[in-house]
Amino acid sequence: MHDALFLPLNLGALACRNRIVMAPMTRDRAGPDDVPGDIMVRYYSQRASAGMIITEGVQPSPAGKGYWRTPGIHSAAQIEGWRKVADAVHGQGGLITMQLMHCGRVVVPANRGYEADIVAPSALPCPAKVPGPDGTPVATPVPRALTADELPAIAQEFATAARNARAAGIDGIELHCASGYLMNQFLNPASNRRDDEFGGSAENRARFPLMVLDAIAAAIGPDRVGFRISPGNGYNGMDTASPWETFAPFIEAAGKRRLAYLHVVDMGDECPGTLATIRRHFPGAVIANNMLDAQKACALIEQGAAEAVSFGRAFIANPDLPRRLREGHPLAKPDYTLLYTGEERGYCDYPALPDED
Repeated sequence: MHDALFLPLNLGALACRNRIVMAPMTRDRAGPDDVPGDIMVRYYSQRASAGMIITEGVQPSPAGKGYWRTPGIHSAAQIEGWRKVADAVHGQGGLITMQLMHCGRVVVPANRGYEADIVAPSALPCPAKVPGPDGTPVATPVPRALTADELPAIAQEFATAARNARAAGIDGIELHCASGYLMNQFLNPASNRRDDEFGGSAENRARFPLMVLDAIAAAIGPDRVGFRISPGNGYNGMDTASPWETFAPFIEAAGKRRLAYLHVVDMGDECPGTLATIRRHFPGAVIANNMLDAQKACALIEQGAAEAVSFGRAFIANPDLPRRLREGHPLAKPDYTLLYTGEERGYCDYPALPDED
């Protein structure tokens, strides 16, 4: 069934055996010192039949962390933890890309377990509350506005994180430019009130995310670099009034860099015509995401609206999702009470279908 989903696909240097991508999902299961542990190895290796896994958001530096028990890629122990993940995925014939996520102002200090700067394009706090260590949402502090001369060093932190990921055996990098985190904070006028060359016009607001993309591409090659956007998504205090005034200049400039792909969260009625608009502004490969089922996903590929599709929640409870879609099996439902807690429960204890005799 749904043959288009099972065609091989090259996204730059990333050779996908099918077009079913596992979307990045925060799961709050990293071990001490934000090191991936054994349960993360099992979780990702169980889902290696995806055409490509995109990991949960990984902080490139201590200052990039905002949430409880999210993994990093800036210490030797973290690199070794991710090496075990990558080896396990590759051992199952899979492909794994790491999403780099700097939370910027979206920080609860108690989630970190250490002291680090809270930074943003402007000294404006996130208007949304963010879950603390016990899951209770709390207000975030006022961040420090970054100076222009700090930005190249932060871009190089992303480049170092990308090199660390490749040293761990990770196949590529996705830069998180969505959901109100640091890249999105620079892009969006609600969070970027700067009056220098990194603020004001949409072109200026795109300068820093493009600087980061360039730094990552220089470190590991542009054909191993993708990025994610979510036009029309107001999460973490983003202005949704004119999404294409914000995103069109950014994706047009990114499209000139011959990157591996653009990954877009299609917000539907909140941002009508998203995929068609992206096709007008971005010449490269597109991965479409958000509330897809097999039929809708297959149609997007057959119609040329996207080269691949990503699934999030469906992969939580269905580690063998590609097989279930191919063979028409019903999908298991995740236990939403265990999304961010429970250790093995609700994480790596969902069963795959039994092997056929």
